[in-house]
Amino acid sequence: MKLSPALLALAAAAFGIGTTEFVIMGLLPEIGRSLHVSIPQAGQLVSGYALSVTIGSPIMAILMGRFPRRKSLLALMAIFILGNGLCALAGGYDTLLAARIFTALAHGTFFGIGAIVAAEVVPKHQRAMAISLMFSGLTLANVLGVPLGTLLGQAYGWRMTFWAVCIIGLVAFAALVVWVPNVRQGRRPRLKREIMAIGHPQVLLAMAASVLCSAALFSVFTYITPLLEHVTGISPHGVSIALLLFGVGITLGNLAGGRAADWRLMPAIMGMLCVLILVQALFTVTSASPVPAIITMMVWGGLAFGVGAPLQMRVVDQGRAAPSLASTLNQSAFNLGNALGASIGGLLVSAGVGYGNLPWFGSLMSLLALGTVYYATWLEKRMQRRREERRAHFRATGATGA
Repeated sequence: MKLSPALLALAAAAFGIGTTEFVIMGLLPEIGRSLHVSIPQAGQLVSGYALSVTIGSPIMAILMGRFPRRKSLLALMAIFILGNGLCALAGGYDTLLAARIFTALAHGTFFGIGAIVAAEVVPKHQRAMAISLMFSGLTLANVLGVPLGTLLGQAYGWRMTFWAVCIIGLVAFAALVVWVPNVRQGRRPRLKREIMAIGHPQVLLAMAASVLCSAALFSVFTYITPLLEHVTGISPHGVSIALLLFGVGITLGNLAGGRAADWRLMPAIMGMLCVLILVQALFTVTSASPVPAIITMMVWGGLAFGVGAPLQMRVVDQGRAAPSLASTLNQSAFNLGNALGASIGGLLVSAGVGYGNLPWFGSLMSLLALGTVYYATWLEKRMQRRREERRAHFRATGATGA
């Protein structure tokens, strides 16, 4: 498909947002030493960010619903730039956590509205791929932003990383101003109708799958740096290389997932989840050796991010009566999973579970996600059969009456 400038602008913004979200994992040891907190406590910077996305995104979506989508995207990027500046200036752990929470207010709503804009600027049969291309900025953040941000933080202090993210935000803001059009926006439905639309069982099931998939990822990925250092035996410099290769895997997986979703949405999601369950279980074994661990990480990341755009497309399709709110709420769902995964992973580590055994929990969460998607498919087919039976009954009744 043709890559439009609007998609490039959205991807640039996604790159900045993804960098500030994920780079914190590579900086946990530096932040812990600098602010005199433990690694599990520093890990709450991940949970706090994610919970802010979860709770704040619906509120921000309702507030931004009053404005054209282009203006909303620009306002959200302004919040993002200011928030990262506050992170760089934070004087202690509490102020850093507060700044992370403020920054996260832009996250979910930007991706929610951005996904709608991305889907609007391409033909209908390419919508999932367009969303994947926007999310490619998020995955490229793991290829370039996170490793380089980690190296920058290790060399010059973690505050320098947040200043660099501010610069990325300014560039993305300029790209949005120049390239994103004023997308046609229908009449905004009443809040009651929007809530009814997102209360549809298929929307809720897709969001539940998003929560579980994200928890499966972040229960391990939050602690990937200490896992690679203490279990795999990789040096801090080697961790940056491992994260770079992980980013390559998720970038390729994200694009492949979007293409598969445009072909057959639900079978693509279920197929990726089946393989993901096995790969996460395998990581408990391969994490003991550098080369197998990195290869497994690349496949794991590709599958974990491959289901993201398809699930987002599923929510947009099923919540079409309130697309912006539904799309944003799915970002809340992903980040609720982030928070749950990071928190439970921290609790497991604090309880004495080794870093190398965390992938077992991720595999379990992926299994539950697969069950949720399978149930949604079964329920949809059952409802379709009932509709067909009612239509057949009405036709037969009409024919008899005639």
